[in-house]
Amino acid sequence: MSRNESKVLNMTSGNSLKQIVLFFMPLLWGNLFQQFYSLVDSIIVGKGISDKALAAVGATGTLNFFILGFVVGMTRGFGILFSQSFGKNDYEKLNAYIKSARKLCIVIGTIATVLCIIFLQKMLLFMKTPDDIIGDAYSYYIVILIGILITVLNNLEITILQSLGDSRTPLFAMIWSSIANIVLDLFFIKVVGTGVCGAAIATLMAQVISFCICMMKIKGIDILKINGSSKEKEVKLIVELFKIGLPVALMNSITAIGAMALQYFVNLMGSAYVAAYSACMKFASLFEQFGMSVGLSMMTFVGQNVGAGKYDRIRKGVRQGLVLSLIVNIPLIMLMIFVPESLARMLLSDSETIGYCKDFMPVLGVCFMALGWLFVYRYSVQGLGNTVIPMVSGVLEVAMRLIVGFEFGKNSFKNIAVAETAAWIGAFVMLMIAYYYLMNKFEKNP
Repeated sequence: MSRNESKVLNMTSGNSLKQIVLFFMPLLWGNLFQQFYSLVDSIIVGKGISDKALAAVGATGTLNFFILGFVVGMTRGFGILFSQSFGKNDYEKLNAYIKSARKLCIVIGTIATVLCIIFLQKMLLFMKTPDDIIGDAYSYYIVILIGILITVLNNLEITILQSLGDSRTPLFAMIWSSIANIVLDLFFIKVVGTGVCGAAIATLMAQVISFCICMMKIKGIDILKINGSSKEKEVKLIVELFKIGLPVALMNSITAIGAMALQYFVNLMGSAYVAAYSACMKFASLFEQFGMSVGLSMMTFVGQNVGAGKYDRIRKGVRQGLVLSLIVNIPLIMLMIFVPESLARMLLSDSETIGYCKDFMPVLGVCFMALGWLFVYRYSVQGLGNTVIPMVSGVLEVAMRLIVGFEFGKNSFKNIAVAETAAWIGAFVMLMIAYYYLMNKFEKNP
């Protein structure tokens, strides 16, 4: 095995299931470590400060999804062009895309930072954040917003590695950043006594560590040392990147709007419900990493094989991805349905708030498989190079959350969960149909 081959994974030949699993496992553990330090962060905030402090951090969750989801979604969209160029063995174009993407990320990250800091207070007020937690929510999230640029660049470097089939280095980066985040959480909150701001500072410092690890790895990959393009061509590449990345970014933000609508309904119920919702969605976010990791594996697999023109291999790989998603999600579904109280007690102390979780979480569990398969089809469609249809699926998710949430969720916490799962099912059906339509189209007109 050559030096280059040891650092990348070409998924266009060989045993497809083996390659998907080999890519999936480090990707899963990396995503789990990222969620793990987020969960520990919540435990330290909830147990180390108060349930209201946890509610304050949780109240920014959907806002975080809206803002960071946009800029991070943009980088993930860039990865589609990276993986397709790699599948074609067009390393000169791959390097040109990467060079242009870095410049574009710096511009987008800077603009997003300035705009979000200016409008943060208004956004929290618009979402009806309860008066007893809005101060801590602002203090926490303003720190996160200051570090948007490092978050964007970190995710771009991770995307570059994953597009080349390297999911191990991002795992290594996640492990070290997670450890650092936990230690720094304890230091800032328990020792220094910075409150919720300390948790935000720890998160940003962990991002810096991850970024440095990924950058060091990328510098050692020989195929990424080829010269880029001229300035005239670079403008064209930036346009291409923007066209494929913008729909992914918008998809994340549009989906977040639906989540913000549900957060709005929960906020009207009071801080106890906000704390319960934060705890439930924290576990949902953790558990969805299994299905999302399968989906992200499919995006790289499909992207590389589109570049190589191997559509039969894509169909086979997606079928295997659906089965893999089923296998990894069944244990999680059982936990959400049968032991929601035990899960809630890991984050919360108040018995009333825990009771709310017992009603909410099993509803998510019953429909959780739809979310897993949604990820497989969504990222497969993106890997095919179509980012508009997944964006439209995000619009459908918003519509489902708004309609069901408005009709049933205004006065019932349990029905908020029904609105969430309705969005999953609607988007899953749409993306499944879109995938098979696009595959038939590709095979008729390769």
